Amino acid sequence: MTRLMIVFWLLLIVACERQGEVPAKNVTAIGGMVVIPAGRFLMGSDRQDDSGLGHRYGFTRPLFVNEHPQHMVALAAYAIDRYEVSNRQYKHFVQLTGYPPPPSWVENAYNLSDDKLASAHLDNLRWIASDYFHLDKDTRKMSQQALLADLLTIQHQRNELPVTAVSWFDADSYCRWRGARLPTEAEWEKAARGPNGNHYPWGNDWHDDMANGGNQAEGDEVLLPGGRMAMDRSYYGVFDMAGNVSEWVNDRYQRYSGNNEEADPAYARDERVIKGGGAGLGHYALSLFFRAARRGHAHPETVSTDVGFRCAR
Repeated sequence: MTRLMIVFWLLLIVACERQGEVPAKNVTAIGGMVVIPAGRFLMGSDRQDDSGLGHRYGFTRPLFVNEHPQHMVALAAYAIDRYEVSNRQYKHFVQLTGYPPPPSWVENAYNLSDDKLASAHLDNLRWIASDYFHLDKDTRKMSQQALLADLLTIQHQRNELPVTAVSWFDADSYCRWRGARLPTEAEWEKAARGPNGNHYPWGNDWHDDMANGGNQAEGDEVLLPGGRMAMDRSYYGVFDMAGNVSEWVNDRYQRYSGNNEEADPAYARDERVIKGGGAGLGHYALSLFFRAARRGHAHPETVSTDVGFRCAR
């Protein structure tokens, strides 16, 4: 970022803090990030499981209790990524720093560079296509040029998907390398809910065709490039905060102040908060999984093909 851009960004932050909340059409994006103005927002919920969903679906902990109580939070201005961090962005980090790639990249050969694929012997290329890419073609009859074209097409499609199978530590390392950080839970939730505390990025009513819950694709390829679901867009213009992948945030998983209900044993396990719904749920998805107030959690070393992240500054 140039010195002029930094000065512009700081001036914009000051302007937002003085003016308060502004509608999404007036929010400015800088370097792929959206500036969220200073102000208060509604966090958490007072929702109760009055219909017995938890018992019906076999949840081991009471639903919604860790979201209590609903409360107002005031935040200074900040910026957050408009889209989830992509494979392409994370691969650039891995290639420049030598940081270990996600295990899934080794399993499906996404860790291979275009140059390495282009220089591979035909026999090796056929083996890679069959055993790693699971190309649904008779590779024995394909030329090197045809094989390479197919494999590069797949790699370039993967580039724009959100990165997954990264631990909290991986996500934190990437954001710090970029000169940013993971968003706090409050920052993530404000960016998703807007100043009015929407249940979902677009409002309070659930529509399963507005977010990628896994119903928009077939087979195992359930993720979509950032912003493909145009309606999964928050008040501030941040995308995919309901569906696509769930996301690590910075905070440890703890009870909210004022919550005097039965403690979750996970509070004592040094876990991190995960926000947003994921596409891996598919036809088993319940709308409650995609609510912005929902609080997932996991040990920071956990990796999952349903969990990615975005950065803030």
